[in-house]
Amino acid sequence: MALDKILYTAQAKVSGGRRDGRIATQDGQLDTGLTMPRELGGAGGQGTNPEQLFAAGYAACFLSALKFIGGKEGTPVSDDATVEGKVGIGPVPTGFGLEVALVVSLPGLSPEAAQALVDKAHAVCPYSNATRGNIDVTLTLA
Repeated sequence: MALDKILYTAQAKVSGGRRDGRIATQDGQLDTGLTMPRELGGAGGQGTNPEQLFAAGYAACFLSALKFIGGKEGTPVSDDATVEGKVGIGPVPTGFGLEVALVVSLPGLSPEAAQALVDKAHAVCPYSNATRGNIDVTLTLA
């Protein structure tokens, strides 16, 4: 699906790869090392990895989608609301695949209202739209 209008473009450059590389955004707001987790055969230690970055990005985007829908519908989303992103990586026949779990906490909302908000946010969140039909995404209310 082509975008009618691009509102913002993020830029990041990676050198060295996921084992012992570095990632930096064009604006300098993110500049950190990459480290392969022990579970994937790396040394672990200081640094992040693509799965952590994806989990953080998806969680942040989903929380913004919750607030967007809540504001549009007059359903206040508490400042204490959180989304925990979990990204799993594992083998598939053609290489490696991902799965995502988002654990959503919406204090102050009934379970029914929270679930309705989560469902609507999942329909508008750009990460949800990008992953839909491509990887398994599980949404759970905390």
